[in-house]
Amino acid sequence: MIPLYKPYMPQALPELDAILHSGALSYGKWGHKFEDAISTFIGCGEKALVVNSFSSAIQLVVYTLGLHYGDEVIASPQSCLASTQPLVSSGLKVVWADIDPQRGTLDPESVRRKITSKTRLIWHNHHCGYPGYIDEINTVAKQCNILVVDDCIEAFGAEYKGRKLGNIRTDITVFSFQTVRLPNTIDGGGVIFRNSDLYEKAIRVRDLGVNRKTFRDAMGEISPESDVEIHGLGMTCNEISSYIGYMQMQDIAGLLARQRENAAKWDASLDSCPYVSHIINTENILPNYWVYGTICRSKKEAIQYFRNLGYYTSGVHIPNTYYSIFDKQSPLKGVNEFYNHFVALPSGWWVNLSSGM
Repeated sequence: MIPLYKPYMPQALPELDAILHSGALSYGKWGHKFEDAISTFIGCGEKALVVNSFSSAIQLVVYTLGLHYGDEVIASPQSCLASTQPLVSSGLKVVWADIDPQRGTLDPESVRRKITSKTRLIWHNHHCGYPGYIDEINTVAKQCNILVVDDCIEAFGAEYKGRKLGNIRTDITVFSFQTVRLPNTIDGGGVIFRNSDLYEKAIRVRDLGVNRKTFRDAMGEISPESDVEIHGLGMTCNEISSYIGYMQMQDIAGLLARQRENAAKWDASLDSCPYVSHIINTENILPNYWVYGTICRSKKEAIQYFRNLGYYTSGVHIPNTYYSIFDKQSPLKGVNEFYNHFVALPSGWWVNLSSGM
């Protein structure tokens, strides 16, 4: 059966053995090269920061912004648990907003209604690689003087109005480089801060609060003059993971092109499928097609139908409202409608569709 997800790895990694035996395994040369490759591909003026996991990427945002216990973050419950669990585990109150049931992403008006005096952040998840209503959400945030994070856990390389996510001028953008993402570093994540002061602070936050420019004296000893005055964690990405990510960035454009070619073939073949009501609306967006999203009349029957054809299909995520770790909140109509009808089909770089079905 053709899988819905599959880790990518380049056929050749010629520098890997040399790195393993170099004695320089922590963040360094390849970490910088990986960050430069990401920034160049996205086209952002701000340099990306790579970290050792997606959870670390979220913690980096929380610590850099100085968020406190009980601060409110508005988010979509129709997200990967990896996007939301680190927020509540950091002591933040996650407030669920509703989603557009035809798209799977945050409904701007629902977000507006959820804002309170305690709201510090909007966590804007771009569900399964399909960008949401970015302009509208950012406008709401600006009017209320709060920040937005574009949560691109599954959306690296996706575009909104002709620009790649990370280059949309949203305040902060986070990426996952976990095994089934593109690119993947086996595990890892990335963050882009628009604000240069936050960027400089984040460099220290991800490295135990240390200022590496002054940390050691002329003899290479730790300098007592170099103070550590901000909280930080050990989040830097090691050289092996960074090298793998850098090498995958050399292939990323071709991999995304293949996924979009597969999506076009699904577009052409699903009109006659009795189980599919319609495909996800892509007005103003170019998804990366991490998966190919459909809205089906009967979710269970559609999943079985496509699996019988040899395509592993799935609803991917369940609403995070099912989990008791999050405070009980009122049901959301759009979330329930989307969850009951969304079915994802394989469209990744490994899929070879001749005519869709």
